[in-house]
Amino acid sequence: PLPAASSPDRSRLAGLRATTADTAALLGGLPGVALSSAGGVSSLPVIRGFADDRNRIQVDGMDLISACGNHMNPPLSYLDPSRLENIQVHSGATPVSLGGDSIGGTIVARSRQPRFTAPGESPLSSGEAGVFYRSNGDAHGARISADWAGESLAARYSGSTAEARNYRSAKAFKAGTTAIHSGSGPHWIAGDEVASTAYRADNHALDLAFRHAQHQFDLEIATQHIPYQGFPNQHMDMTDNRSSRVNLGYQGRFGWGSIEGRVYHESTRHKMDFGDDKLYWYGAARNVAGMPMDTHGRNTGARLKVELMPNERDTLRLGADLQRYRLDDQWAPVANSMMMSPDTFWNIRNGRRDRNELFAEWEAAWSPRWLTLAGVRAGTVRTDAGSVQGYNTMPMMYGNDAARFNAAGHRVTDHNLDTTLLARFTPDAGQTFEAGYSRKTRSPSLYERYTWSTNGMAVAMNNWVNDGNGYVGDIGLKPEVAHTLSLAADLHDAAEQAWALRIAPYYSLVDDYINARCLGSCTPGRFNALKVANADARLYGVDVSGHALLHASEGLGRLLGKAVVGYVKGKDTRSDDGLYNIMPLNARLMLEQQAGAWTHGIEGLFVAAKHAVSDVRNEIRTAGYGLLNLRSSYDERRFRIDLGIENLFNKHYALPLGGAYIGQGSTMSLNGTGAPYGIAVPGMGRSLYAGLTVRF
Repeated sequence: PLPAASSPDRSRLAGLRATTADTAALLGGLPGVALSSAGGVSSLPVIRGFADDRNRIQVDGMDLISACGNHMNPPLSYLDPSRLENIQVHSGATPVSLGGDSIGGTIVARSRQPRFTAPGESPLSSGEAGVFYRSNGDAHGARISADWAGESLAARYSGSTAEARNYRSAKAFKAGTTAIHSGSGPHWIAGDEVASTAYRADNHALDLAFRHAQHQFDLEIATQHIPYQGFPNQHMDMTDNRSSRVNLGYQGRFGWGSIEGRVYHESTRHKMDFGDDKLYWYGAARNVAGMPMDTHGRNTGARLKVELMPNERDTLRLGADLQRYRLDDQWAPVANSMMMSPDTFWNIRNGRRDRNELFAEWEAAWSPRWLTLAGVRAGTVRTDAGSVQGYNTMPMMYGNDAARFNAAGHRVTDHNLDTTLLARFTPDAGQTFEAGYSRKTRSPSLYERYTWSTNGMAVAMNNWVNDGNGYVGDIGLKPEVAHTLSLAADLHDAAEQAWALRIAPYYSLVDDYINARCLGSCTPGRFNALKVANADARLYGVDVSGHALLHASEGLGRLLGKAVVGYVKGKDTRSDDGLYNIMPLNARLMLEQQAGAWTHGIEGLFVAAKHAVSDVRNEIRTAGYGLLNLRSSYDERRFRIDLGIENLFNKHYALPLGGAYIGQGSTMSLNGTGAPYGIAVPGMGRSLYAGLTVRF
């Protein structure tokens, strides 16, 4: 359907797998896409200024939800890069069949599926094994997969592991210090060491498929274990994360069209505390052991889509999405602490979020030149939560807040409506123009609605935007409604081989944009307690991308030039404040040579200084920078080798969307010792990488 999606091509995707354990990072070179840095496997995608929950992210047809008040386990973190088959980004006016409960774009990620043999062929077995190493942070990992393919039955197993120590920036961005009273004992943290960036992740998946005539069933059973993942821009770290999921799908083709159906269940048990680089032993006697947190999320969903083709011109898509989400977030009492005892602190208790939606979409090919699409999606989102309690009932600490929250009504029902109108005009083989309008709606998350404590320590533990501040929810939040106008001009040679240029401007007005205000009074130059609040917002920008075949010969092969440029601006129109985490002007320029099995590339990344920031959050400004990366790969039937250097000249820079650095010191409360305001999370210094894949 319209509009055209963007995705990394297969060769680029294969080359990038050796550079990261974070699937979201594979989107970095796509038009309109930026990354909000978090843990080593948990970056948050940003599409045209809309981040995280504002985008719909589907993994193998599942709408996964982060079961964490700090969004440490976002949807793409459940899929290891080695399993990824393809990933598409739909930005701007997204078709309603791909949207729902989001106001930004849609990301559709699909893992590698079992393959069938052709009719009459004997069963086949195959496999793949791979290893990688990256010098910065001593990152390394391995993966293996095995496939069995028959004419009607197919199976695939895949497993992977990845781990890394803290990475280092190009130069010292703080003073070196000895971490004392940490969970792992005293140890030195160098001035160039980005503390709390170590991680480990283990993934296993079994995929089964059955095919008969025009009908196919697929079943995925998968588990993930992340024993630790540090977060340099959060007060807490992930100390254990275990998830499991079962995903059953059906596809059927008929003379009149097709049917797709899916049901799934996913369960996550997520734990947080202070990691090795943050202060763990508190109290005058250093006998207060951390601040353990335990979150349990259960996500059950179903999806049905029917595609009808009554004639050669028209395609109708009808469907439904159902989701039942349950969440419990509790913090156990801590011995020897008067503030954190004697009761269990319930951050969210019996949280419930139920989504029911129907959609209808009509795509019409009026002529070889004109194509249109119109759609509507309607539904409800019902949220609720049970009564809560603090660590104790002392009125000024937790008692008053808990009593106030428990006395309020918690059940909220939102009636949401999405519409999309799109048109594509192709006057000739070298030009395509698109125009679209969409109205999209997103209901607040459970954390945005139901986090309740204003206690300074508790506030600091709820922060899903990585800015170092603390947040309190609001039951009265309204859903966000975005009106987006998007245009695109796609110019290319007739064969779409020699050159192409795509220019895509967009403009969005958001009613009841969920922003933040000061909980009491805010102090400049410090982290503050904030309360989520509805506002109005305006975002606009342009994405430019293109490529050109610069040379082609038998000796040198193909020499390609590629470029991606992005510009976006965002503002709260009620307060005239800048929106948080808006990527500054940036460009990615690539020169690539392809000759036989070899591919070599030089990539330059250029980012302007970030001056437009969110004042209410005391967002940190960052300087502009330029990076140079070198990549090379050799790919033939039996094996593949990837080599490269990232940040070749070891340039020091701060991540514009990296948030505030609080990766060490005392982080139990805002503005703790050793975790001061004013330091942006730095990017990684020079890193050499190598990857080897063997196929059998």
